[in-house]
Order: sequence, then C-alpha cells, then structure tokens
Amino acid sequence: MRMTAQLIQVKDQTHLWAQDYDYSAKDIINVEDDVAKAVAREIRLRLTSQEQADLARPRAVNPEAFDAYLQGRSYFVQGNTDMAAKYYERATQLDPSYARAWVGLSVARFDQVSKGTVLPEEGQPLAREAVDRALALDPNLAAVYTQIARIKLSFDFDWVGADESIQRAIALEPGNPESLRLAASSAAYFGRLNEALELAHRAVEVDPFDALSRYRVGWVEYHMGALDEAISDLKRAFELNPNAPGHGLLAEIYVLQGRPQNALPEIERERDPFRSQHYAIAYLALGRPKESDAALSELIEKYHAIAAFQIAEVYAFRKQPDEALEWLDRAYAQRDDALVLTKIDPLLKNLHGDPRFAVFLKKLKLST
Repeated sequence: MRMTAQLIQVKDQTHLWAQDYDYSAKDIINVEDDVAKAVAREIRLRLTSQEQADLARPRAVNPEAFDAYLQGRSYFVQGNTDMAAKYYERATQLDPSYARAWVGLSVARFDQVSKGTVLPEEGQPLAREAVDRALALDPNLAAVYTQIARIKLSFDFDWVGADESIQRAIALEPGNPESLRLAASSAAYFGRLNEALELAHRAVEVDPFDALSRYRVGWVEYHMGALDEAISDLKRAFELNPNAPGHGLLAEIYVLQGRPQNALPEIERERDPFRSQHYAIAYLALGRPKESDAALSELIEKYHAIAAFQIAEVYAFRKQPDEALEWLDRAYAQRDDALVLTKIDPLLKNLHGDPRFAVFLKKLKLST
C-alpha cells in the first residue's frame, strides 16, 4: 500500500510538506505512528514522554486479524452487535496478542448484554475476560480503560473506580471521542448535566462526523429537559449514520412533548428488542389503554429476566409506584446495567416524591 501525507496551512492553503509511505499488509498498523512522528517533527510539536513512548512501541499485526477487526468495527457501527462479536473473536483467534481486538470483543459482549441478546450471567464474564486480556497485553491503551470504566459503571456500580478509569483513558488519549462520550455519560448519571453536555460537545469537536458523539449530545439534552435541542441533535446523528441509536429516545421525547402520534413511526424504526416498552408508553399517552396493556404484557413475558428496569419505567410512567419499585428491586438483583440511569431518567419522574425511591437511590449510591 502507498499512502501520501500532506501538511497544509489552512489560513492560506500553503503546501508545507508531503511524504509518500509504502507498506506491506503486515506493517499497516505502523502507518499511524510513522505519519504522527513525521508531522510532529515538521510542525515542531513537543511530545510528552508518554506520547514518545507510545510512538516508539512496535505494533506488528496479523493482516488477517486486522481485516477481521475492521469487519467487527463495521458491524458494530451498523448496530449488528452479534456479528461484531463474531469478527472480533475471529481477530483474537488469528492474533491472540492483538489488544484492540480484545477490547472490541469486550465492547461487543457488553452490548449484547445491554440489548438483551445475551443473558447477563453469560455475557458479563465474557466482557470482563476480554478486557482483562487487553489490559495484560497493552496497559497503555486508552480504549482498555474506557471499557473497564463502562463495566465498572454498568455491571459493578463502582462509581469511584469508573471515574478513575475514565480519567486514565483521557490522560492517555485526550482526543479519543469514545472516552469523552463515556465521561459525559458518567457525569450525567450523577446529575452533573452541564458538565456532561460540555464533554459531549468536546467529543463532537474531536470528530464532527461521529454519529455516536452527536447522539450523546442529544441524549444529554434529553435528560436536561432541552427536548427541542435533543430532537435536532438526534436527527443530525441519523443523517451521519442511519443506523445510529436514538429512535427509541426520540419516541420518548415526542411522548413527553405531548406528541405521542409522532412516537409510533420512531418506534417502528427502533432496533432495540425492548421496543414494546415504548409502545406501552406511547399507546397510554394516545389514550389506548388496551394496546398499552398488551405491549407491557409482551415486555414482561419476553424480557422479564433482562429488562426489569424498562418494565419499571413503564409502571412509573403509568403512575403505579408499587409495581415500579418492585421491578427496580428486581433490576438491582439482576445487576441490570440500565440502573445507572435511575437518578436522571425522566420516565421515573413520578417516583421522585416517594421516600422508597430515595432509599433505592441511596442503595445505588446515587443519592448525592
């Protein structure tokens, strides 16, 4: 492969420097490091000792493993978590020393649990095992700490440990949008929504064409109550990637705005297996209680073992606090990863005056 790198002064389009690079497939991973060194040298950028050490590390990779890794990433971006896991696992089999592939596999296993395609007791240990392998292989890879933080947040409810891992990830790679997105989510979980919005915007600034970062901005705005802004950013995410998440979130926004008729088309586009939850909410808002009951019954029948939090949301929205709190307790027993949303979830707003809800927040250590 031949690649040409060019350095151009933006203000007057002056051509400052260019260099050709020739690589065989097995050395493809070195392109990033070599170009980074050359550009830093040309613009006389002072690198930190950690950055110099990172660039000095040789990173040979099996070309077939690299190809499988890229296919895994492609499927993940498309929202096909099961196929992503298959290809990431293939990459680790072809090259067991490939740390990024192990991280990808951990993220895919994590998402399988979140989406309900794999039971928590099966998927959670696999996600942990994969990221532990990555950490052992490359303790200076920012993506490792981002994934460790995700697991600590959603599986362990270890807020302090998660924050430490997030800060480690950002220190290693300040411009990583994935780390910034997770930092935004973590701040939001504790109600620090202004900080969360700032971090989400930083992720967009790093990569304006990253649909997941734009979605995160809309997600934070939704939890802030800035619903019109959230709609705008979610639609922008769909423009960047039609497979971006957010249709279910958009349906919730329309319901909260008193426009439940607009929610139904969004629910149809939703890929989440729990979309019967959104039907239950939308039909209730439309004054169609029988259809709402049917959707809730379907959600309970099919997903009671993996969607206790979503069931609690429906009951809270229906102003049935006893049932909602019962299902929140079930979610806690199941170590439901969605419990991180408990403090800020608009669908749980009807529980806020209930002293039992305050006790539950204390149990989650989310009350402060």
